[in-house]
Amino acid sequence: MSHTTINPALLQSKHHFEILDGLRGVAALAIVVFHFMEMVYPPATNFIGHGFLAVDFFFCLSGFVIAYAYDDRIGKMGMLEFFKSRIIRLHPLVVLGAVLGLMAFLFDPFGGNAQAYSPFRIFLLFITSALLIPFPAMEERSFNVFGLNAPSWSLFWEYVANIAYAIILVKLSRQILLILMVLAAAALIYVGYTANSLLGGWDGLTFWHGGARIAYSFLAGMLIFRFKLILKSKIGFLGLSALLLLAFMMPFHWGWMGELAVVLVYFPLLIILGAGAEVANGLRNVCKFSGNISYPLYMTHYAVIWMFLNYYTTAQPSTAQLILIIVTGTITLLGIAYLAMVSFDIPVRRYLTRKRKS
Repeated sequence: MSHTTINPALLQSKHHFEILDGLRGVAALAIVVFHFMEMVYPPATNFIGHGFLAVDFFFCLSGFVIAYAYDDRIGKMGMLEFFKSRIIRLHPLVVLGAVLGLMAFLFDPFGGNAQAYSPFRIFLLFITSALLIPFPAMEERSFNVFGLNAPSWSLFWEYVANIAYAIILVKLSRQILLILMVLAAAALIYVGYTANSLLGGWDGLTFWHGGARIAYSFLAGMLIFRFKLILKSKIGFLGLSALLLLAFMMPFHWGWMGELAVVLVYFPLLIILGAGAEVANGLRNVCKFSGNISYPLYMTHYAVIWMFLNYYTTAQPSTAQLILIIVTGTITLLGIAYLAMVSFDIPVRRYLTRKRKS
C-alpha cells in the first residue's frame, strides 16, 4: 500500500504497557552503570556484573511489543509501511550515536588513538556505524562490531528481527513459533556452553552469538502476546524494578547456567507480570519518562564510556573518586539523553512522520 493511501489510523501508537515502559528505563540505566563498572572491575568483582543481560530483556520486550503493536495491522498497512515505521522510530538515534561516537573519538581530551587512522578509515567507521553495517575493525576497542558506538550491535539484530517478523514470523502459527523458540533455546544453550557466558554478540569474534540471543528472546516475547500470557499482579513498578535489578546483580559464580535461567525463564516471567500489573498514580509519570528516556540513553551513552576508560587508564583515580565520577557521569548521561530526545529524536521523528503522511 502506498503512503498516499495508507489509513492514518494504522500509523497511530497503541496503548502502552506503562510498567513495561518503566522497566525498559531501569534496564537502560543498569546498562550505563554496568558499562562504567566493567571498564574498572572484572565481572566477578562487579556488583552489577550481569548488567549486560539487560539487552536480552530488551529483546524479549521488543518481541512482545512488536507482536502487540503490529500483529493485527501489518497486513493492512503493508510491509513497506511497517519498515518505514521502524526506521523512523529507531534510526535517528542510531545516526546520532554514530555522530557522538565520532566526536568523542576525534576530540577525546583524555587520549585515544585517532591519529593512527586515515581520514578515509575514519569515514568508513562512521558510515558503517550510521548505516548499521558490521565493521569490527578497531583493535584497541576489542574489535567491537560498531567501534564508534558499541551498543549499536543490538540494534543491528533488532533490525534483523523486525525484518524476519514482517516477512515470515507474523504469518506463522503459535505452534510453529513455539518450535522455533525451542530451537533458538537450544542454540542459546550451545552458545552459553561453548563460550561459558551469554555476554557475546558485541564483537567480531562472537558476532553470531547476538543472533542466538535475539532469536530466543524475541520469539519468547511474541509468544507471550500470542498466548495472552498476562498475569494480573499487585507487585507494581517498584517491586518489578527490584526483581529486574536482582538479575543484573546475581552472583557471577552462578556462571552461564545462571545467565541462561534468567534469559530463558526469568525475563519472560517479568514481562508476563509487568504486562498485567497496574502502575500507581504517583508513579505513572515516572514510568512514562523512564520508557521515553531509555532508548536515547542507551544509544548516546557509550561515547562517554570510551572517554572514561581513557581517563581511568591515565589518571588511575581512587575508589572514592571513581564512585563520584560514575555517579556524576550517570546523571550527566541522563541529561545528555534527555537533550538528545527533546532536541533531536522527537523533532526528527515528527518531521519524518509528517513527510510520510503528507
